[in-house]
Amino acid sequence: MTIDIERRRLIVGGTLGLGALLLPGGRSLAADLLSARGFSHNVASGEPAADAMLLWTRYVPAVGTDEVLLRAEVALDSDFARVVAGGSVHTGAWRDWTAKLSVDGLQPGTTYWYRFIAPDGTPSPTGRTRTLPAGPVPRFGLAVFSCSNLPMGWFNAYAHAAAREDLDLWLHVGDYVYEYGIASYPADDRIAGREAMPAHDHEMVSLADYRLRLACYRADPDLQRLHQMAPMVALWDDHESANDSWEGGAQNHQPASEGDWGPRRAAAMQAYREWMPVSEEPWKAYAIGELATLYRTESRLLARTRPAYPALQAAHAASDPDAALRAFRDGAWQDPGATMLGSVQEQWLAAEFARNGRQGAWQLVGMGTILGRTLMPEQTLDWVSPQAGAKVLDKFRRDVRGSRQGVPMWMDRWDGYPAARARLLRSAQQADAELVMLSGDSHNAWAYSLLEDGTPAGVEFAGHSVTSHGIEKSMGVDPKQVARAFIETNPELDWADTSQRGYMMIDVRPDQVTGEWVFLQGIKQRSTAVAGSHRMAVARGQRRFSR
Repeated sequence: MTIDIERRRLIVGGTLGLGALLLPGGRSLAADLLSARGFSHNVASGEPAADAMLLWTRYVPAVGTDEVLLRAEVALDSDFARVVAGGSVHTGAWRDWTAKLSVDGLQPGTTYWYRFIAPDGTPSPTGRTRTLPAGPVPRFGLAVFSCSNLPMGWFNAYAHAAAREDLDLWLHVGDYVYEYGIASYPADDRIAGREAMPAHDHEMVSLADYRLRLACYRADPDLQRLHQMAPMVALWDDHESANDSWEGGAQNHQPASEGDWGPRRAAAMQAYREWMPVSEEPWKAYAIGELATLYRTESRLLARTRPAYPALQAAHAASDPDAALRAFRDGAWQDPGATMLGSVQEQWLAAEFARNGRQGAWQLVGMGTILGRTLMPEQTLDWVSPQAGAKVLDKFRRDVRGSRQGVPMWMDRWDGYPAARARLLRSAQQADAELVMLSGDSHNAWAYSLLEDGTPAGVEFAGHSVTSHGIEKSMGVDPKQVARAFIETNPELDWADTSQRGYMMIDVRPDQVTGEWVFLQGIKQRSTAVAGSHRMAVARGQRRFSR
């Protein structure tokens, strides 16, 4: 099963099948980048069910071929002596030579091996996958990842998780790739040799840009190994398109220089669905036997309304900002029409809670951004590092001023949509659901006991990043001091770590769910050495962590 893939070949393979892509200045891709052919990006699986699985690969044929037919085999053994399922799928340049095939007729809770076969009989690398269980389930393990910025460091979290044998599924809650041009990264944030293509200074905008960036990320050997070893449920957050994106635009989209938002949004969605082992369904529920239901949600590009940043910025700029912030808190911030999910998805999730929650199954909701209410601690103004710069200090001042008036610090999270947040939590309460939120986005690690109307509504395991730096980048004091201040300032927050990279391991059992934040020693060197971990658990019926 171990496949040693040489890095240069991966990068070469990652640039294929992109048609007439030009580099800055109109230069075409170098001839050597067009030389690699075949299965360029290994295999992956996703969209698991008790009896089905989606399989993914990418195959680039010889020059002059505009379409290929691939076969897939699914077996009970890695030698493929006992093939039990399979199928065929066409691919071509119209979908960047990626291929997805859903196979059914599988058995619950069963490990399978799979591979694709090229027209000339060449097999792809062999992947391992596992169907979801059925009936009573004593234990289920999944790893949660977010915010994997390739130029910033090695994907050591992926490598560590891929080597474990106690995990059944990967959940990636977003920022799988980043859209920024290489000039956006300070030199001390970057790792030599990990410049994500396309290597031009501007952000991803076109379909070719998004395809090439995904190809570059998917060339990473540790990410390939992760996909090869177990199925993944994946959802996008903002950086798969543009920073702080919503249905009609993004903070990091400038129409004057980057064109209309619609084509860029469509390009980002198309490339993601081509390159990831995901279906075309915008959201989905996955039954883990009688133990739990896992939900894949969409909270960015299909129905999210514009964040309330303009109104908040106007309040800060007012002659009496404190009065204006109170007016914002009681007015624009409470907009009942503001939504993260849209009314259709909100109603679907509430109905799923009502149906599955009352049956006693844990309700595990994968979400791009954090639900827990977070105010900026007053003390942080004294802790900002001089190296952070005037813009960062000014932002912290605004966040603290808002916090004094009860306005949370992140309008791009659920904190910016309080009415929608209340609807989600109330739907869980009304369904008597055992709610467990699994989220990312912030780059740091948090554990929240969620409240609605003063009553426990569930817990949230919010994960730290794979490589992206967090609030510690701006702080000049001990991270433990920063974490303690956040906990003291925020009633819902039970624990935090504001300095380390890694992933979460979620252990689901009938009587409790335990989350373990795994901290890698670093990201600047390729290593799976662990610096430590932290565990917290929620017992059935409690719907909050014990402090």
